[in-house]
Amino acid sequence: MAVRPLPLQACIGFGGTVGNGLILHPDKKTLIYPLGTTIVLRDKGDLTKQEFLQGHSNRVSALAMSKSGKYLASGQVSPMGFSAPIIVWDYAGRKILHKLILHKVKIQGLDFSFDDELLTSYGGTDDCKLVVWRTKTGEAICGSPTPLDYAICAKWANHTNHILVTAADMKVNIWQVDADNRKLYPGSCDIGKRKRINQCVVIDDKDEFMYLGTRTGDVLQVSIGPMLYRAGGPKQLIEMGVLCLQFTPFQDLVVGGGDGTVNLIRLPTFKNIKRHKLPGSITSLAVAGQGAKGSFDVYAGTSEGQIYLIKYDGAKNAMAATLIQRCHFNKINDVCFPSNYSELFCTASTNDIRLWNLKEMKEVLRIEVPNKECEARDSINQECFCCAFMPDGKTIVSGWSDGKIRAYAPQTGKLQYTIVSAHQRMGAFKGATDTKCFQGVSAIATTSDSLRIVSGGVEGNVRVWRIGSQSHSMLASMKAHTQACTSITVKKNNTECVSCSNDGSVMVWDLTLYRRNNSMGASNFFKSVVYSTDESQILTCGTDRKITFWDAYDCAAIRVIDGSLSGDMLCLDNSPDGQGLATGSGDREVKLWNYDEGHCYYVGLGHSAPVTKVKISPDMKKIVSVGEDAAILIWDYRKPVSNSPGSDKDVKVKSPNSPK
Repeated sequence: MAVRPLPLQACIGFGGTVGNGLILHPDKKTLIYPLGTTIVLRDKGDLTKQEFLQGHSNRVSALAMSKSGKYLASGQVSPMGFSAPIIVWDYAGRKILHKLILHKVKIQGLDFSFDDELLTSYGGTDDCKLVVWRTKTGEAICGSPTPLDYAICAKWANHTNHILVTAADMKVNIWQVDADNRKLYPGSCDIGKRKRINQCVVIDDKDEFMYLGTRTGDVLQVSIGPMLYRAGGPKQLIEMGVLCLQFTPFQDLVVGGGDGTVNLIRLPTFKNIKRHKLPGSITSLAVAGQGAKGSFDVYAGTSEGQIYLIKYDGAKNAMAATLIQRCHFNKINDVCFPSNYSELFCTASTNDIRLWNLKEMKEVLRIEVPNKECEARDSINQECFCCAFMPDGKTIVSGWSDGKIRAYAPQTGKLQYTIVSAHQRMGAFKGATDTKCFQGVSAIATTSDSLRIVSGGVEGNVRVWRIGSQSHSMLASMKAHTQACTSITVKKNNTECVSCSNDGSVMVWDLTLYRRNNSMGASNFFKSVVYSTDESQILTCGTDRKITFWDAYDCAAIRVIDGSLSGDMLCLDNSPDGQGLATGSGDREVKLWNYDEGHCYYVGLGHSAPVTKVKISPDMKKIVSVGEDAAILIWDYRKPVSNSPGSDKDVKVKSPNSPK
């Protein structure tokens, strides 16, 4: 039976680590950017209007738009030793024109010639090749091996397809491209005694000068004809280097810095006349339009996954930034919905918890915990491992890497209470000179009466907490797991809960007498456990790549199905009607199964890293998946049944002689 693609309805996220990955289409209406394996096309004024280009098997690492807006090229990262394909897209038709395979491991960058006839591509440190392609046919015309100090960035001239510029460590080269004879002729530019690692390049409208952004923090002006250094600046260097450059409509430079500053450099004096500081590093710039008296707009993408619209007022020499898109920029550990409410969902990541509006795809609330209590020997980051809504909807409870359970009001984000040392330390770092140790709340669940919290820790304990109006206390601490507890689910009647662990055990606990009722074991690192909708079965998944169905009464294995052929099974969730089962795995796939048949009907491809959590909305209209790539993908839920008439009980076949 054929497996169908799971429809991707929306994405929340931005691949801010891709250099020059944010592109404004020449129609000035559409923003284009990568997110994992997907290329997102969104209306610049409406986040909900999105389209997707899917064809890559791994993370997109480079993006380029032709000058006419007719073609889009994208390249990806591949595992070591494997080819890294380039896809040329027909933008209007939203379809693949060519798949170009010549580079290995990583596509470092792409650029189209001014007439859209040629496309240049250059690989990363494991490839070291510069290739020129013919756009219409997908044919490789010519190429050249490029040492590591030859091509970190490349740019075609604006009025000819015979000049190509490349720059890298201490070298700037101008290539003469003879497409008819399939030849490339390199020429080296003389930049004097200056030693610079070049990171980006742009060419002026007249093809007279190129401008190079350096890791030192200055911009070099090099003439294209004589191939000589001419000038440089600004006098005050941009900290952490220049990561991206763009020309304004008035032929000045907008410079994005590694320190998060957007700088306006006046040419030819190289004076920095205005700067604006944003969180993170500026990795992409896209000039949007111009106004009167030197005013213009520019979109800026940051390494922290945010997109800003910066408006420069030329009359007042003022910059104002508006945040138009935000998301996580680190691994997302958990996602949850409120009880019987599908318009909001919550995600947990490094340093923060965020509440999202599912319909508008906007961040409603952000709760940040400053990294004050974690030292280098404990953890590099304060991290939220898990989160859950109380069934009454009045509290978001969360488990953190510092061993605390924190509860917040979902309307305001105000801290309601903290359970300190909810889980004890596990073990010291190797070679540590003191007793600083690992600790953390790795799993959390709530009872249906909103009066108790069940938590699991990295040391393996399962603990039950009473939550009162003015105080909280521990009711029981149950020890059976020897390694981290990875998932907990509570029965609807609050009499039992089930937990799983990395030690290969699944435990059923009595929440009345606070003792173990039953246990299951396997040669496996269990990652997720849930009850079936009628609570007659227990479902588990883990590193054995299988989904196991257990009888909830005697804990015998009823059925085992292969969840994945190439990756660990990391998460699963039941649909409220009991017919569907959603799973996420280490092979970056989201799958939708028929519960009774054990057959996979839909597969969703979009993540570029393992899927850490997947949830079906209470109204069964959407599936939300999150992953280590910091992406939130929203899928349309489909009933997991066959499309053939024989599988539909409502379809009746009538004989020709039967009455109408």
